[in-house]
Amino acid sequence: MSGLRWLGQQGWIGAVRRYIVASGLAHLVWEIVQLPLYTLWKTGTKGEQIFAVLHCTGGDILIAGSSLLTALALVGRRAWPTDGFARVAGVTMVIGLGYTIYSEWLNTAVRVSWTYSELMPVVPWIGTGLSPLAQWLVVPSLALWAARWGSS
Repeated sequence: MSGLRWLGQQGWIGAVRRYIVASGLAHLVWEIVQLPLYTLWKTGTKGEQIFAVLHCTGGDILIAGSSLLTALALVGRRAWPTDGFARVAGVTMVIGLGYTIYSEWLNTAVRVSWTYSELMPVVPWIGTGLSPLAQWLVVPSLALWAARWGSS
């Protein structure tokens, strides 16, 4: 297929393609917008900030894709996304959120790979920043909607 017509392809493969593209674009925007919520915003060079945004977006795409593919393997149906969409979406969201909570804890409390700035609201009982949690509710929801769009 030429150009971007493959994005309009029906069936599960077209849906996965739309999900990955939408997820990647939305995660990139989210990573840029939330950068002031991390200390890197004040302490890092522009190069370090750009690297962090691209690195984190790449990780987000891997998490998003792995979450969806795992959900499809566990509860998906051959006719997804027209059949069993809600079940796959729910499992995808739970996996993504679960991994985010784990990763934020590991990287802020154990490895101290990154730290939140004073601007980041933190959920007290889990210690995870509100922005990463919101990211893994909003972005996958949008990407799953994009996956379903065009499938019938």
